Amino acid sequence: MFISGGLTHASFGGIGLGLYTGISPILAAGVFAVLSAFGVEWLSKRNDMREDSAIAVFWTLGMALGIMFTFLSPGFAPDLSAYLFGNILTITFGDIALLAGLAVILAIFFILYLRPIIYVAFDREFARSQGIPVQIFEYVLMMFIALTIVACLRMVGIVLVISLLTIPQMTANLFTHRFHRIIWLSIGIGYLSCLGGLMISYYLNVPSGAAIIFFSIIIYVVCKLGKSFYLSLRQKTQNP
Repeated sequence: MFISGGLTHASFGGIGLGLYTGISPILAAGVFAVLSAFGVEWLSKRNDMREDSAIAVFWTLGMALGIMFTFLSPGFAPDLSAYLFGNILTITFGDIALLAGLAVILAIFFILYLRPIIYVAFDREFARSQGIPVQIFEYVLMMFIALTIVACLRMVGIVLVISLLTIPQMTANLFTHRFHRIIWLSIGIGYLSCLGGLMISYYLNVPSGAAIIFFSIIIYVVCKLGKSFYLSLRQKTQNP
């Protein structure tokens, strides 16, 4: 979760750079986020820096550069609310195509390399003993994390995108600890959260990002309470 938060806030540097230079802020954020991800991965492998310290470096650097370039942008100061909190009305066909293409690529990647990914995620030494190119997988996974974050910026914003990446997984983890089941459950819960959040956003006229995260938290709380009630009821029936 910490790496997601770090790359999310680091991408703000790319948005500021895009506004300053006149290129697409999302494109600039994507490049900046991927470079930050590679930088975190490279620095964390050095003996003199831990991963959380490397994340903090790019987290703060991205935010600082984003603020500086935004205020240096020519003309009127741009409105950053859509990038910070999300706005469904700013999503273009290109954004939808980007999300769809990234989803297809990720699905193919995980179908082909699910077992090596699990090995790398949970036991790098064992993965190396199996001949898996651990470093390549780590860089590729970091790149996908960065691209996923940037693809979601217009929908939920920098402030809230970390919640969209973590809450569905937390909810799925209430029902299973199997990695592949968590993946598919998280996808379904994330889809339901987006659908419910967009309905709330439409009827209450509130930012889509906040509404989506609010609805996803409601789903988590309901599932958490439902599981606790079920376990308590089962315990009472087993031990009358």
